[in-house]
Amino acid sequence: MKRDLRVLAAAGSLVLAFLTGDAAFAQKLGGTLKIYFFDSPASMSIHEETTAAGQGPMMGVFNNLVLYRQDVPQSGLQSIVPDLASDWSWDEDKTQLTFRLREGINWNDGRPFTAKDVLCTWDLLTGKSDEKLRINPRKAWYRNLDKVTANGDYEVTFHVKRPQPAFIALLASGFSPVYPCHVSPRDMRAHPIGTGPFKFVEFKPNESIKVTRNWITGRRAVLISTGSNTRLSGMYRRASWLLLPARST
Repeated sequence: MKRDLRVLAAAGSLVLAFLTGDAAFAQKLGGTLKIYFFDSPASMSIHEETTAAGQGPMMGVFNNLVLYRQDVPQSGLQSIVPDLASDWSWDEDKTQLTFRLREGINWNDGRPFTAKDVLCTWDLLTGKSDEKLRINPRKAWYRNLDKVTANGDYEVTFHVKRPQPAFIALLASGFSPVYPCHVSPRDMRAHPIGTGPFKFVEFKPNESIKVTRNWITGRRAVLISTGSNTRLSGMYRRASWLLLPARST
């Protein structure tokens, strides 16, 4: 799979669909994409938000291990593609799901992404870490997850208690980004650090959320081409969500 810019997506791919007509692609490269958005989230931490209000604007800042393709009519297990993982496989009993991770990827503060970040993320989600999420709306997703282990810096295995072949579908959700080990949950609420093609700039509640293109040592942040929406994320240097606290406005 070709490595390219990750889609600037939201569960609100509907928002992007509205904005990606032929006229948009006729515009010059660069500039700021402005999106009128339906609500103001409580924080910038996807793992502590329950709706697309927090997830949508931040998806371009983060990456999952795997992700649903954004350019197919219907999502399913067959439409899951690699993101931070390069490939994956189940053991014979369907109780161990192993991912090989991409090498050479940095968080947008310059630190390297490794298997340790995956372990920290799911220890946080399952309540095993010393630090805690303020709220953990998807903890129940992982009731069947026993543990996550690392084999070196670039391979992780999810161990489930009972066979769960569709477990990977949870990891492909837009609510399943990998978080950095070195940033606290508290800091992720206000100034999130990710590996995606955009970097967080500013959140003004009830006003706007701003991100900018993530350039690492002069190169684009990695990632997967997931279809025509990739062209949109490649067109702009910045994006600004203009928040509408009341739909009537």
